[in-house]
Amino acid sequence: MESTERRRVLEALLLATPEPLTPQRLTHIVPDLSARELSAAIDALNAGYESVGCAFRVEAVGGGYQLRTLPEFAPWLAELQPTAPLRLSRAALETLAIVAYKQPLTRAEIEHVRGVDVGAVLRSLLERRLVRIAGHREVPGRPMLYATTRRFLEVFGLAALGDLPTLREIEELLRERAADASDETAAQLAALAAVAPAQDDPLEDDDAEDDDADDADSPARSH
Repeated sequence: MESTERRRVLEALLLATPEPLTPQRLTHIVPDLSARELSAAIDALNAGYESVGCAFRVEAVGGGYQLRTLPEFAPWLAELQPTAPLRLSRAALETLAIVAYKQPLTRAEIEHVRGVDVGAVLRSLLERRLVRIAGHREVPGRPMLYATTRRFLEVFGLAALGDLPTLREIEELLRERAADASDETAAQLAALAAVAPAQDDPLEDDDAEDDDADDADSPARSH
């Protein structure tokens, strides 16, 4: 199969799938396609889309590839959504940030950071498939460990956990990108990182006040 035909097959697959397709899945489906050729094909598709001013790109999210519209079209696309976008309270966002930056960790460790009970918030995050049970800590009582999911990466537009902004990048994110209301991904990442525990510090109790009831919701991207 020629490279042009492979690109067309990849494009068709990405158009047809509702979820990101992993490189392993794509190279299994498309004959004689190596990981290096896949990366080159994705770059070629995006170059073609950009050259003609398309409203979408192939993005690396959730450990795979997905066709996504550009952020500046979010206001118009919001009119098509049959349901309200996923929203997270400040309490949920804080809990999710702790899990994202410190995973895997137990409920007690999360509560040590937040200073409040997080049982209800964790249940909500589990129901929304943003957090998963990742096993048990091998200590007396074998408490459950919590970690983020692939859906978490999809919602926040991340290819992998390594793409989470560091605390040093928060100020720059807020200043350069999150101020742009159309750049929804940047706003979400800045909000997530702004409440994250320091990655190089031990668990600390920095917030002893629960904000579940009175803090405004923070929007997260919906698909």
